[in-house]
This record gives sequence, structure tokens and C-alpha cells, in this order.
Amino acid sequence: MSIPPAARWFCLFAVCFTLALPAAEPAAAPAGLFARTNLIAWCIVPFDAKKRGPEERAAMLEKLGFKHFAYDYRAEHIPTFDAEIEACRRHGVSLDAWWFPGGLNTEARLILAALQRHQVRAQLWVTGGGGPVKTPEEQRTRVEAEARRLQPIAEAAAKIGCTVALYNHGSWFGEPENQLEIIQHLGRQSITNVGLVYNLHHGHEHLDRFPALLQKMKPHLLALNLNGMSRGADKLGKKILVLGQGDLDLTLLKTIRDSGWRGPVGILNHTDADAEARLLDNLNGLDWLVPQLDGQPAGPKPRPKS
Repeated sequence: MSIPPAARWFCLFAVCFTLALPAAEPAAAPAGLFARTNLIAWCIVPFDAKKRGPEERAAMLEKLGFKHFAYDYRAEHIPTFDAEIEACRRHGVSLDAWWFPGGLNTEARLILAALQRHQVRAQLWVTGGGGPVKTPEEQRTRVEAEARRLQPIAEAAAKIGCTVALYNHGSWFGEPENQLEIIQHLGRQSITNVGLVYNLHHGHEHLDRFPALLQKMKPHLLALNLNGMSRGADKLGKKILVLGQGDLDLTLLKTIRDSGWRGPVGILNHTDADAEARLLDNLNGLDWLVPQLDGQPAGPKPRPKS
């Protein structure tokens, strides 16, 4: 069948017009829980093989697309507190959280003063310890003692617009149910600026009950730090794994997404590797996992380089 002359001219015009169009821009990463704009870099200061200073670190975070940063200082970093905050601002990175002492000591007051000087409203990540308790009375006494320890920190934080996040780091204090009891006790004392930050790398013992635990934590959860997770890996020298390398990573990400929680998501270095290389490995692993949450094919599994 012959094509009418008018139709031939129309087809030719359509082809020429299509060829003249500019190449499409790459699709932007979708907004959401695991989007770059919601990720917070963690454990990258004392764990960095390259020992970056404030300017180098902030530039590296900007290069990788991070908009948020949790600062884990050591004594050697105290003189550069102001430089850290200023470098982050120059590179468009928000300093959202700060590793914080367990009491209002000299270092704690230096941190609070720096935050106040620069009008930074951060989460103060505070940990604790303690062995198992044996009786309900001992539990109540422990909760009351921890609430007394934390109350001055919370009150000082509130004065400058900051919050306190109880950080699970093992031991009695690292059990989220105990942290929730502390938060409830503080609430009865009208202390309302205290929540939780949950770390998967300190949660290997919680894996079987993680979905239920997340629902309990969710009303108080301020941040959730990811990690590659395999059952029992912490006992095999593999406590810190790159995202995508753990057997349970996809299941855990789905649990987190489906929970409805939408707070900041932490991405770790927490190794002696180059912080940029390890962060990039985790970002690649996350990018490989996230499409699978919606049933898309897995594609080639990324190989960590750090």
C-alpha cells in the first residue's frame, strides 16, 4: 500500500524534529526516605583514613551530595569546632547532630557554647552503660538515675533550641525499651526535648523483634542509622558492613519504609577506610537496594571498593 504524499512529508518532519531535540537530562533521584536530601553522614571524623580537616570534610560531603552531617568529635577536634560549623555552612551541609558527653562537663559546655554562637539547633547524641538489672525495683532505680543524669543536659539543650537523642550503644542503656522508659520519666518532669537515635550496627540482638521495636520507637525516633546487616555478623568480626552486602538489608529497608517513619537516615563510615570511599560504597549499595523495594529487578550487585 502506498503512503500519500502528505503523510510522507509529515513522517519526515516528525523524524527531523525528534533528531533535533536535545538529549534528555538524567532523571533526578526521587524524593523520599532514602533520597540524598534525607541522608545524614555519620562516623566520618575520627574514623577517616585521610584525617580530613573541617574544610576538606565539608567539601567531600558536598561532592557526594550530602545535605546533612552528624559530628563525632574527639578531644583533638575541640579547637576546630567553629571551623567545622563554618565549613559546613559554606558547602551547604547542615550540621544536624553532635556526639555529646554523658554529663555537663567542660567539653559539653564547649559544644553548647559553639552551637549557641552559631545558632545551630542540633540533636545531641548521648549514650550510657549499665549491666542487666535483676528486679523491677532495680529497673525503676536505674531509670530514675539515668533520668537525673540526662535532665541537666536536656535543660541546657532546650535553652539553645536543641534536642537530646538517646543513642543505643549496647549494654542496659542501649536497649530501646529502657530508653523509652527514661524518656517517659523525663516527660513526667516536663522534659520534652528528648528522643532516640537508633543504630542498626548496635542492633544485631534486636533483629527478630525489629519491626515491633520500630513501632514502639517511632513516636520518639529522631534519626535512624543504617548498616549492612547479617544475622550474627557482629560475632564474626563483621559488625560494620556496606549496605547491600548484608543478607537482611532489603528486608530491613522495607520494614523501615513501610513503618511510615520519615526522619533522617544515617549513612556510616565507622571504619579505618577513606571516609569518602566508604560513604560512596554505602550510597551505591543503597541505590541498588531502593528500586527493589518496589519490585524492580536487582541488577548487578555493586562491589565495594573501600
